[in-house]
Amino acid sequence: MSATSPAASDKPARAGGTPGPARAGARRLWSSALGLLAAAVLAVGVNLLAERLLPRARLDLTQQHLYTLADGTRQILAGLRDPITLRLFYSRRLGAEIPVYGAYADRVRAMLDEYVALSNGRLKLEVYDPEPFSETEDRAMALGLQGVPVDQSGEQVYFGLSGSNLVDEERSIAFFQPDRERFLEYDLTRLVYELSNPTRPVVGVMSSLPLNGDPRAMMLRNPALAQPAVVMQQLRQFFTVRDVPPDAQAIEPDVQVLLVAHPQHLSEAAQYAIDQFVLRGGKLILLLDPHSEAQASRPGPTGQPPSDTASSLPRLLNAWGLEASPDQVVLDLRGAWRVRANPQDRVQAVDYVAWYNLAGDSLNRTEVSLAQLEQITLASAGQVRKKEGATVEFTPLLTSSPQSMLADAQRVRQDPNPVRLLAEFRPSGERYVLAARVRGELATAFPDGPPPPPEGAARPENFPAHRARSEGPANIVVINDSDVLEDRFWVRVQEFFGQSVATPFSGNGSFIANLADALSGSDALISLRSRGESLRPFELVEDIRRNADAQYRQTERQLTEKLEQTERRLRELRQGGGQGGSQAQAVITPEQRAEIDAARAEIVATRRQLRAVQLDLRRDIEGLENVLRLVNVALVPALLTVFAILLAVVRARRRAAARA
Repeated sequence: MSATSPAASDKPARAGGTPGPARAGARRLWSSALGLLAAAVLAVGVNLLAERLLPRARLDLTQQHLYTLADGTRQILAGLRDPITLRLFYSRRLGAEIPVYGAYADRVRAMLDEYVALSNGRLKLEVYDPEPFSETEDRAMALGLQGVPVDQSGEQVYFGLSGSNLVDEERSIAFFQPDRERFLEYDLTRLVYELSNPTRPVVGVMSSLPLNGDPRAMMLRNPALAQPAVVMQQLRQFFTVRDVPPDAQAIEPDVQVLLVAHPQHLSEAAQYAIDQFVLRGGKLILLLDPHSEAQASRPGPTGQPPSDTASSLPRLLNAWGLEASPDQVVLDLRGAWRVRANPQDRVQAVDYVAWYNLAGDSLNRTEVSLAQLEQITLASAGQVRKKEGATVEFTPLLTSSPQSMLADAQRVRQDPNPVRLLAEFRPSGERYVLAARVRGELATAFPDGPPPPPEGAARPENFPAHRARSEGPANIVVINDSDVLEDRFWVRVQEFFGQSVATPFSGNGSFIANLADALSGSDALISLRSRGESLRPFELVEDIRRNADAQYRQTERQLTEKLEQTERRLRELRQGGGQGGSQAQAVITPEQRAEIDAARAEIVATRRQLRAVQLDLRRDIEGLENVLRLVNVALVPALLTVFAILLAVVRARRRAAARA
């Protein structure tokens, strides 16, 4: 008999008993692989099931819900009565050559599919790929779509939309541009709305401003002045716009909304026409101005800028219980535009507190005309107030921030100085109403009846009977700034292959169109017209910069005054003025030298203060930037690390509990 070694006796036991480490590892690997495969199958199955059962389900996590169709769009699509055919012309080569357009085309197509799904069968979508020199390309050109070359061969590509209704009315979007992606829903719904609403409300426009283009454009050698204001183009997309002459004695009865912009030197007959229009139930949008920047930027009849740039209608406003002073402007530091300073100034950009963007709590979000707007831009605006004792309902629409003050309008009319305005700016802490909606029963401003017609004119036929009071509540919107209509304060107009493309950076145009919509009784388009205003300024950094800049300008102003005083004093000392003499002195006395040295020391100290202010400005902003950079770079990894550590601790405790 022979003895068996311990090693030999262990092998059979291990083979028939507990599996070895290699087999256990292989089994865990297979288990993990099967788990991953099952997870992949589950994910694919869930996606297929969701696509089949929830084809239009969306989860929009953006703060402004930019990718959710507005209620106005849904209302318009649900209210379609007649069929509309949409034709999308998209050249696939465009997406292949420029991927940005390919991604944008996918979004346009997906949104159009959404429109078709919500239209209850009233919308039909056709998609075409216009090949070069094909009948499809000829059709796209005939429908007014814009062809764009992608290389030197001259081959044209297309990316536009055309729509038609039963009576063969056509509307088109010549070319979809990624720059207007934020306004995609607005453009699409506008096209559908125009095809489904052949009858539009009538909006009358009375203005002393060249809103339809300046007829002197060729004489002034500036063809751009001949173009109508963008806000007028927008109004014509949704309304029948009718020009009302400033000398009109009556407003035509089919005008539902009257827009009066910068009414200068209106005759009593024209004021009476406006008064009676309101009392008969017409809706009025009145834009006054203590200083029209639009008028001041254009030469007058003499070739020079006009000196009279204010407008007001005190007779009508007093009768309606309102006040709008033409002699004061509201300055606001929050949202002030950065403009060029004087060439001699050390800092070449400065906050011009007469031009500013209104955002946040400066916009009355409870009003449908402002509910989804992000900002409105005003320039040299004035205050609107309710008269003491007036019984009308006064609802502010636009208000200044607490960092605002009232100033004499003359300071912005003649040679405005942004640096001086900022240096002398002292916020009052009060908020001023710049635009308001007024509702209530009104009495006429002409209790003695209609004034006589202008000299040489006769009364028009069917002149309406005089009304002493309104029948029911009247509705008026008063804005003490007509520059809300000026293109340069809210929209950028660029040429794109021969066509003008307007890209708004502020909501002025939408605000005016929304007001006309609301006053004419239709609000279906309001929720979508103002969508996509994604400008999100860094308000904290802007506040730090503005406050420091204002402090710098004030200190700079003090320095300038000290320099002027010192120079005058030096001239007096050198000419003997310090001792009352009139002859120039050849030698400066020790007392004068001491005085000069003291003034120079004061100048050096003041310059040191200026540098300290600028240093504090940079330090605050750079410190905030460093904090934000640290948060953006390190916060997510830190959170993941903490989560991983907590998960490891939990697992370790579970294992310890299982072993116990």
